[in-house]
Amino acid sequence: MSINSALLAGVSALVSNSSALAAISDNIANVNTTAYKRNQVNFSTMVTSQAVKGEYSAGGVTGVTKTFVSQQGLIQSSSSATSLAISGDGFFVTTNKAAGLTVSDPRTFTRAGAFQPDANGFLVNDAGLYLQGWPALPNGTFGVDPSDLTLIKPINVKNLGAAVQQTTNVGVSANLDQTTPIPAVSTYNAATASMAAYAATGTGTPPDAPPVEFTVVDSMGGAHKLAVAFCRTTTPNSWNAEIYAVPATDVNVAGPSGQIKSGLINFNTDGTINLNTSTLFGPATVPPAAPSPQTIALAASAGAAPQWAAGLGIAASAVTFDLKQLTQLASASTVNSVTSNGASAGNIVGVQVSPDGVVSALFDNSQVRKIAQIAVATFPNANGLQATSGNAYTAALDAGGMTLKTAGVGGAGKISPSSLEASTVDLSSEFTGLITTQKAYSASSKIITTADTMLDELINIIR
Repeated sequence: MSINSALLAGVSALVSNSSALAAISDNIANVNTTAYKRNQVNFSTMVTSQAVKGEYSAGGVTGVTKTFVSQQGLIQSSSSATSLAISGDGFFVTTNKAAGLTVSDPRTFTRAGAFQPDANGFLVNDAGLYLQGWPALPNGTFGVDPSDLTLIKPINVKNLGAAVQQTTNVGVSANLDQTTPIPAVSTYNAATASMAAYAATGTGTPPDAPPVEFTVVDSMGGAHKLAVAFCRTTTPNSWNAEIYAVPATDVNVAGPSGQIKSGLINFNTDGTINLNTSTLFGPATVPPAAPSPQTIALAASAGAAPQWAAGLGIAASAVTFDLKQLTQLASASTVNSVTSNGASAGNIVGVQVSPDGVVSALFDNSQVRKIAQIAVATFPNANGLQATSGNAYTAALDAGGMTLKTAGVGGAGKISPSSLEASTVDLSSEFTGLITTQKAYSASSKIITTADTMLDELINIIR
């Protein structure tokens, strides 16, 4: 009967508008939820076959829920360095625990990037979801795999220990006075009357210019003082040079106490250093092919001389010198600057994240250590993901296959550090929808009351 179909159509309208009201309520409630994606109930007609010619049977309406997961929210600034947003496609990969992960443990996907270190140093967001990424390998790279979720691990930014950088490079900017008198006969002897011996005992050959002192950091973060000293030879533009340890007991060498290297440093007629004919770091290369490596090497403790003292118990060191700024000019001998890349043990003081998702720890000795690279998961149809509590999603058949990518590569969005993605809810649109849904619900209820009245009239015919 057509009246019955009208009654049922009204009921379907009430159910559909109730669903629409529920979606709008969720949207309004989550207007300030980080990276929340709005829902919408769209209406679709239900048509019944018209069995009797001349009569019409109402089909009604059904509600179809649509989630705009792929819609980009506004990127807003945050005061926290570990607050992250994705600008573009993709999701953070998360788990509900930080330790003891197995293949069977669920992985969820979210854009809610309000991550903060927990008590154990793991990055976790407000919903208790732990951020995943590829751990840094010893060589500073990352073992990126586009499909293996087991290779990504929870990111820890606290329990990293101290950071040490062994000295590998030293730069010297200094001038040797060209007017220093040239001795009539040189009494210098690197084996018996060396500048290293003079520095250690006060006897031997004193330098003709202030020694250039610099600090070398060893493999354990210990600091050791080395020095370069010079005295003129009987040949113009040529100086004897030695590199030695202060104190001499820090090293074990074959020659005079503390002496690591000895040889000549030669200068051109314009006062610039001539590394091709200098022999402090090895034989002269004449005709010049390439300057000999300006490197000193100290073997590990208890190794072959020259070596670090056995009692230190440290690894070998190889220090390359940049002496291009060493000059011989007619002005007082002076040391302008000494630069070194070494750093003693330091503790973590901060975290930074790059746009490509590399998480690095900052230490109070100015060192930066890579920790991990954030994995960004992409789906062919992000709107097909299944929503779960905590503003997260799980993989679903409609979403297509997942691919893990690094940020900014292969269509994945870039990471915006110190930022959060805002909710995509527009309050003006939601309140407008709230009014229209209320009116539609009221109108649908009128269908039921009208159909009920008509049925009453039909029943009363027999009276």
